[in-house]
Amino acid sequence: MAKSTTQFVCQSCGAVFPRWAGKCDACGAWNSLGEETRGDVGPKAVTAGKGGRRIEFVPLTGSAAPPPRIPTGIGELDRVCGGGLVPGSALLVGGDPGIGKSTVLLQASAALARSGVEVAYISGEEAIDQVRLRAGRLGLADAPVRLAAATNLRDIVATLDDAAGPRVVVIDSIQTMYLDSLDSAPGSVGQVRACSHELIRLAKKRGFALFLVGHVTKEGSIAGPRVMEHMVDTVLYFEGERGHQFRILRATKNRFGATDEIGVFEMTEGGLVEVLNPSALFLAERRGNVSGSCVFCGMEGSRPMLVEIQALVATSGSGSPRRAVVGWDSGRLSMVMAVLEARCGLALAGNDVYLNVAGGLRISEPAADLAVAAALMSSASGTPVPADLAVFGEIGLSGEIRAVSQAETRLKEAAKLGFAEALAPPRRAKAAKPAVDVLRVREIGHLQDLVALFPADALRGTTSEKDPVKSSGRDTG
Repeated sequence: MAKSTTQFVCQSCGAVFPRWAGKCDACGAWNSLGEETRGDVGPKAVTAGKGGRRIEFVPLTGSAAPPPRIPTGIGELDRVCGGGLVPGSALLVGGDPGIGKSTVLLQASAALARSGVEVAYISGEEAIDQVRLRAGRLGLADAPVRLAAATNLRDIVATLDDAAGPRVVVIDSIQTMYLDSLDSAPGSVGQVRACSHELIRLAKKRGFALFLVGHVTKEGSIAGPRVMEHMVDTVLYFEGERGHQFRILRATKNRFGATDEIGVFEMTEGGLVEVLNPSALFLAERRGNVSGSCVFCGMEGSRPMLVEIQALVATSGSGSPRRAVVGWDSGRLSMVMAVLEARCGLALAGNDVYLNVAGGLRISEPAADLAVAAALMSSASGTPVPADLAVFGEIGLSGEIRAVSQAETRLKEAAKLGFAEALAPPRRAKAAKPAVDVLRVREIGHLQDLVALFPADALRGTTSEKDPVKSSGRDTG
């Protein structure tokens, strides 16, 4: 008879402990250890030649055809997945509550079903009537989607384990599923790990594409814990601010496509609508001749994207100036401000500084450094950045402007949207002739070249007493 053992598993990181403790030694979370009972299955040691079967090795060389794809009917979702769904793959979709996970998967299920692909949508959080009401609001009630409400994994596996089963399966959500052979509650680490493993194993056995919806924790990571992200083939995160209508679907892991690829959607009364030209939409409400605003040429995966970066430098009314950042790394802002003060002589440390990426987009690449610096100088001096100027470049600690990847792609996107001039770092010597002739590219190699673009008398109030040229270490001859 199998011997049952009691263990305590951290619900945040999945670490296992023999006894309960108030704090997890692995991740530092408090009151996160939950008691679970697990049967001691299998022998403690494996002996060669007893019950095992020898595996055969093959050479690494050989022809491998690209995996077949199932188009979902939603172009932005196909783009993030790498061109469509791969049969037998498992995709994990995470995001904040109400961000649009269930909505986009219901829309994708309806589009697939209308194209002749058999789709099964299994909901563990909502009743069938609730899903039907949402489908009616979205205009999807006539789609031939196979709908079910179930949480018992044994019943779900018995239903899907059929050669004539569906080609696409949606589980909404994995935290509501439970395996009756485990004593832990649904949503615990053991249940999520076991249910995910069984569903992924069945998907690869029967060859259907599997969508798993995952809840997120307060820190923004998928609950469960992150062990579930290692089990699946693709991890998709929904991003976006509740106050904005834009939603960003980002791939943080993809075994069948590029990572950091994004899809842009707009939340409307009829559901999520694809945004085919995100740059034009993010810049639609931009006003020219306003200080503190600068257009950044960014890259999100393989897609160039132009967004507006807004900065506000105001006099601080207290001894500790405020720093508020939305859509960018606050540590990166502190670094850019330190370089501006140490290498260019701009005294910004005593002011309140607010930085915002318009539209709710979150930027992580360092190529936005130069655009942030231009927005800060513009706000501090009260001088607007030219409305037809696009900026990108990485800033080093010595004040140099470093080259970034895919510069020509960024310039093409700026020219397509009608920008006449671009401020960019010096391109590498092997770079070809600029692919855009209508765009005038001004290359700068140091932050002092950016300071020179603003009137000296306007920056006088933010210039420190030390010599900026001397502090930058540049020889002016």
